[in-house]
Parts: sequence; C-alpha cells; structure tokens
Amino acid sequence: MRIAIAGTGAFGINHLEALRNRAGVDIAAVVSRTIEQAHDVAHEFEVPLATTNLDDVLSRPDIDAIILCTPTPLHARQAIASLRAGKHVQIEIPLADNWKDAQEVATVARASGLICMVGHTRRFNPPHQWLHERIIGGELTLQHLDVQTFFFRRTNINALGLPRSWVDNLLWHHAAHTVDLFAYQCGDDIVDAHVVAGPNHPVLHIPMDMSIHLESESGKICTLALSFNNDGPLGSSFRYICDNGTFIARYDELVTGYDQHLDVSSMLASTNGVELQDREFVGAILDHRDPNSSIESVLTCYRVLGRLQTQLNRQKRH
Repeated sequence: MRIAIAGTGAFGINHLEALRNRAGVDIAAVVSRTIEQAHDVAHEFEVPLATTNLDDVLSRPDIDAIILCTPTPLHARQAIASLRAGKHVQIEIPLADNWKDAQEVATVARASGLICMVGHTRRFNPPHQWLHERIIGGELTLQHLDVQTFFFRRTNINALGLPRSWVDNLLWHHAAHTVDLFAYQCGDDIVDAHVVAGPNHPVLHIPMDMSIHLESESGKICTLALSFNNDGPLGSSFRYICDNGTFIARYDELVTGYDQHLDVSSMLASTNGVELQDREFVGAILDHRDPNSSIESVLTCYRVLGRLQTQLNRQKRH
C-alpha cells in the first residue's frame, strides 16, 4: 500500500514515524507548506516525492491513501477532494471546524465507498482501550469522566513551539477528543451538553478558557476543563470515576486513583496510540471494513460540538 502524508508538522511527523517500519506500507509522498520543509522531511524518511501541492498527490494513480495532517480549516475541503480523487483518507482530528462541513464530508464518503477515518487518537491510546474493554465487558461502569486539557498558548505557536499559519481552537480540536471519547466509552448518545467560555484573546480572537458539561442517555456525566492560559504541566488528564475503581489516563499511561501504575503494554501490538491508529487505518483498507473512528462513528461528536458552538454564539450576542 502506498500512502501520502499531507502536513509535516508535529502530527505529520508522528504518522511518518508510525508508518516508516510498517510492513506492506510505502510512504509515497509528503506535502508541506514550503518546498524546503517538504524536501527535508522527504530526505529524513526516504520518501520519493516532496511537494507543496496536494493535487500532485491526488492525481497519482499509484497512491492508494492519504493522511491529512494539515491545518484544521483545510480538513473538510481536502478530505472531500481526496475522496473524489479515489483515495482512502484519514483526517487528523478534527474532521472539520463546523457541523455543516462535517456532514458534507460524511455525505461524500458514503457515496465514494472508500475508507474515511478520523484521527480520534484517544480511542487508540492503550489506557483508553484497556478501560474500554472492561467497560463493554461489564467489569467497570463509568459514572463520571473528569478531564483537564491544559496548554500555555497565548501566542500562535504549535506543539513544537513554532509559529502557526492558522489559529487552533479549544472547542473544535481539543474538546473533540473528549466529546468523542465520552460517547465511545458510554456506548450511548449524548443527550445534554453545555458550554461556557472566557473572553476572547485580543489578537487570536478565540476563547482561551472553556468549561463543558455532558450527559449521556444512560445518565453518565462528563466534566471537561480546557485552557490555553495554563502555565504548568501541559496536556490532557482523563479521570475515569467508575463503580469499581478510579483510573487516570495520561496519553499512553494509566494509573489508579492512588497513582499506582497499571501495565497495559501486553494487550496491544504497540504502546503508541498514533501507531495503533495507523494500523487500524491500513487494516481497514486491506480488510474492506469500517475502521474504529470511521467518519460515521464520530459524527455524534461533531453534532454535539455544533450545538455547543451555537450556545457560544448566543452567549456572545448577549
């Protein structure tokens, strides 16, 4: 299978590293914003084609699939173009930055018959998989998912500390991880959702602090705090309060409520969530099946985000 990577920022590199040793996969092309960066990354990962133009990849009949790690505002348009060009596509989270575009990508994906997967990495991180198996197996019942997603981004920089050409979004990007994970772990619909946000940044024009509250159909709740103002440990922490124990997941690490480490390395082929995500993408294409985090399975998340965005818009008017 020949796969192209569009976007060579932090997550593009993560995917390149995850795929470089995957048997049966060739990285056929990289697309970057500048040709210098495209050539540098292509050289490092021994990729034959480096370009700044996505159409150079979409026009190649020998490229089977593409992973989009480009700026969020481009995701929906590029996903639709990729599907219409006959390419399987994995879109890094988020699928889109509005509900209308998310629906449009889903419509095109259904008509194409191709694999369309969204990079909801939390579904693939080993701690969340470990907990998911025990929740669906009846060993644990989730009662409250309490999540903190904290960064310090008062200037427009990316995860590598470099200037961004676009502005990130707490709701459509970072909240998407938790909204989807909550629905995934509950196994039922989100029936109630509320959001409050702090004032917009004077230059970035986005809220820098946000609080979201969710309720599932079966009465489970989720509390999510997000900030770009937090000057301290960065990243996300997920506290699963269950009927039979409390567990805290931090990316690929899992501890009990008393901070006792749990070994989840033996249950999966890798302890790297992005690598497991890419294994699922490739496996779904080869097996002609829907992947975990298919576009259809994550639409609930984007419907809820659309409702929350409507609430924020009303709050601004008042």
